[in-house]
Amino acid sequence: MNGLADVPVEVRARLAVRFGPAAEDWCARLPALVEELTARWGLTARSAGGGGTARVFRCTRPDGEQVWLKLTPDAEVARQEAAALRAWAGLPSVVRLLAYDPAAAALLLADVPPGTTLRERPRQPAEVAPLLGALRSVPVDGLALGPLAERVDFLFDLTERRAPGIVPARARARARELATGGPVTLVHGDLHPGNVLDGPAGPVAIDPRPSLGDPDFDLVDWVLDDVTDLPALDRRTAELCALVPGADPDRVLAWCRTLAVIVAAPRAAAGRRDAETTFLRELAGL
Repeated sequence: MNGLADVPVEVRARLAVRFGPAAEDWCARLPALVEELTARWGLTARSAGGGGTARVFRCTRPDGEQVWLKLTPDAEVARQEAAALRAWAGLPSVVRLLAYDPAAAALLLADVPPGTTLRERPRQPAEVAPLLGALRSVPVDGLALGPLAERVDFLFDLTERRAPGIVPARARARARELATGGPVTLVHGDLHPGNVLDGPAGPVAIDPRPSLGDPDFDLVDWVLDDVTDLPALDRRTAELCALVPGADPDRVLAWCRTLAVIVAAPRAAAGRRDAETTFLRELAGL
């Protein structure tokens, strides 16, 4: 594979932060693992990418069809993503899972043309309303995923590592309170504009960090995006909640207040003073 599956030093460092010392051994084994999977699934790897949780390979099949091979050092992360994608199977607003190998912690995903992220262009929160409604529409009985409270704890733990001493304890307590109340549906868990692609028939979600809990958690990034004052946040929340069946404006605003610290704390630690960061700090009570 001419070194395509070799993991760059800077990516190894990010994987080590996320997964610990075991990530180094996984990086060493990755080229052989990719070679075995591409041979088994009839793929030719063309390019590689990914960040702090996975490596992703753009591949082609013999007929020229483009697909994506995704591998992670953590088998549980792969299992949870596969479980969520299977629950959402058939929804045009979620990427299709083509194959899953639990032992290799590998997923084979369909292509989403044109595939640019919503972060790369001007956008309106309302354009993701059908996606947000679809995500919460599937049955969750028997779905083997953890509660949203576990996802909340992970996010606060990660934030405290990135910005020690900044996160107020009351923010975590309030977030856990919200996570254990309200309706229970399948939650994407990481639904920011970088994880939503332009698709053939509208926005398509990728890269879930799924759990079971309050679906209004997934609205937070879309109402906070580029907002710099409270009246604008109120308007954005009311607009989006009116378009998403079952969305509760009061709960969305409560989530915004508690989760603002997750965005604001690393920015504050880095010394950022732009208008959006200032508002997020005020909203989070930092």
